Amino acid sequence: MTDVLIVGAGPAGSVAALVLARAGADVRLVDVASFPRAKLCGDTINPGALAIADRLGIGSIVRTRARTITGMRLTGPGGVAVAADYSHGLHGVALERRTLDSLFVDAAIAAGVDFLPGVHALAPLVDGDDRIAGARVRTPAGVSEMRARLVIAAEGRHSRLGAALGLTRFARSPKRWAFGTYFTGVDGVTSRGEMHVRTDGYVGIAPLGDDVANVCVVRSAGRGRAVPVANRTRPCFDAVVTNAISGDPELRDRFTHARRVSPVVSLGPLACEAAEAGCPGLLLAGDAAGFVDPMTGDGLRFALRGGELAAEAALDELATGRPAHVRLGAALGRELAPKRRLNRILRALVGWPRGVRLAATLASHWEAPFRLLIDVAGDVHGVRPE
Repeated sequence: MTDVLIVGAGPAGSVAALVLARAGADVRLVDVASFPRAKLCGDTINPGALAIADRLGIGSIVRTRARTITGMRLTGPGGVAVAADYSHGLHGVALERRTLDSLFVDAAIAAGVDFLPGVHALAPLVDGDDRIAGARVRTPAGVSEMRARLVIAAEGRHSRLGAALGLTRFARSPKRWAFGTYFTGVDGVTSRGEMHVRTDGYVGIAPLGDDVANVCVVRSAGRGRAVPVANRTRPCFDAVVTNAISGDPELRDRFTHARRVSPVVSLGPLACEAAEAGCPGLLLAGDAAGFVDPMTGDGLRFALRGGELAAEAALDELATGRPAHVRLGAALGRELAPKRRLNRILRALVGWPRGVRLAATLASHWEAPFRLLIDVAGDVHGVRPE
């Protein structure tokens, strides 16, 4: 028996573990993977997310491993482009998730968290009062039970615990998939992240160190378009990225001398929904608590802040014995719902070709709203300049 069992050692789970351990809780953190491990992501940490890392005391080590991102460049159809740095001299960073996630796990272990890799969560354990009392798991030693006073499910969009309890599901629409890889030799890469919005989706480019760039292509099904991963084969994944680049006048020439240096991996459908933020004895954190394809590049801020909020709710439940999932849901709504609504609007816009063209026309005559969008995307509000 432990105070808190956290399933999933990504940023949300590791941050929740870190906060709880520092508050004196006995925490066990488990994950199916061993770290470091690869993870499809845009690899950018915006100013708002970096401020959370600073608050947790690990921002400085993140900065030493990362490349500085000073702002964003947005483009649309017809060659329309808007570029700006974040206000007040703020900046984000770009860092591969395999490195970033390991830093958070290491910080949790240093705080006293018991971390166990190679653990598959199979199902929640339910006691006689319909309260979650742990999880049934599979390890290299076999199937067993891990019991805890409280469970935090932070396994991501495919949360087995959340789905088993009817808390999470994939969104009915839109259906959107991401395809990510790394290139070297991409021309025109600067200290700004890039988002290239088109009528059939978007392409993100993030500059990393050693002339490496993260390239992520997002495509949708629907409106006459086929699901891009219908046959789930590696050549299909490769073709999505190749066609997105070669068919785009804005990007084609920049990749003339580029070389892909990693396999293309796919993730999707991206959007998932959570009916509640948990139930008695269990709380959701990170993508398991809802994921809306954050076009603005703030998925990591959602994960980090969601982990903090889940830990705060967990401490309340441990202290009082009263279920804290309703409180957690309200806190997530207050802090994250406005940005999630913006992401939904932008997501809908990208899925509407005419809307993309109208936005591109607006940007060609009036850049101010799009420069503001870059600050909003970076979550710079409330971040103190260094």
